[in-house]
This record gives sequence, structure tokens and C-alpha cells, in this order.
Amino acid sequence: MSANEIFLRPAVKTDACCMSAIHIAAIKALPATLYSEEELLAWRNYLDKPDGSNLLRSMKVKNCWVAVHKNVTVGFTSYIFDELIALYVHPKYQGKGVGRALVTHFCEQANKQGIDQVITTASLYAEGFYTRLGFTFIQRAPHYLRRGIIVPVSKMSKTLVSAPK
Repeated sequence: MSANEIFLRPAVKTDACCMSAIHIAAIKALPATLYSEEELLAWRNYLDKPDGSNLLRSMKVKNCWVAVHKNVTVGFTSYIFDELIALYVHPKYQGKGVGRALVTHFCEQANKQGIDQVITTASLYAEGFYTRLGFTFIQRAPHYLRRGIIVPVSKMSKTLVSAPK
């Protein structure tokens, strides 16, 4: 799969269940090395089956985009202004440019709004991915999950280069 085979579009309400399935699958695929099994379970909201209802609420306040390959939704992202809130790619499609395409789209949208620096909160697993895309580590921070579980994450930023006018 190449980057030009990935189609990005705004998420719609009917994508919520599929987005939930991707979220669950991506977290289930992570080894319990940087986070415990309990932390990973809390991260996926204690779900084993997709439930789009929570995603529907967040879609009302965030820009949500899905990545589609051959009519199959393979990943999604959400962001607010200069902050990338979520990025998930189904494990079968990781390493194929889907995440890169979604992050690039986010950065381009921020740049069009006159934003010159973007931020994200990366899981410890994703820190290397964001570094390869030009993000720099700021600091470790706590991330609050359900049932009072707190996990360490990496605050990261990227300076955007404005297109010549």
C-alpha cells in the first residue's frame, strides 16, 4: 500500500463503531511492556467489543478524520486547533503510511490556520513514531484514564514550516 492509495475524509456518525473497533484493536495489539495489562485495559475503556457512543460525543467537538484504503476504514485521528488528540491505526495497516498520512493532514490543516507549532500527547509506544515525523519531546506527563488509573505519556511538539506565499 502506498500513500496515494490512502484516502482521507472527515468522519461521520456511521464511522463511530468502526473507529471504536480500530481503537480497541490497536491497543490490544500492544505488548504489556511499557504499560501494564490493567493500564492497557483502561486505555481501551474496558471494552472488548466496539462501542461508538463515546466516540460520537467527542466527534461533536473535535475534527475527526478517517483513513480509508480500498473502501475499508483503517485508521482515524482527531484534533483541536493545534493539538492532535488521538491517532489510531488498525494493526493490520500499521507501518504502511496511514499514521503518517493522518498526522501530515493534521499539520497541513493547522498550517492553513496560521498555526506554527502543534502538540500531541504520545503514548510511550508512539514516541518514536512522532520523533520520526519531526516532533520533539517536551516532557513526561500523567494521563488520566478511567477508574483512577494514571499512566505516563510524552508531551511532544512540532514546529511547522509555513508554505512560501
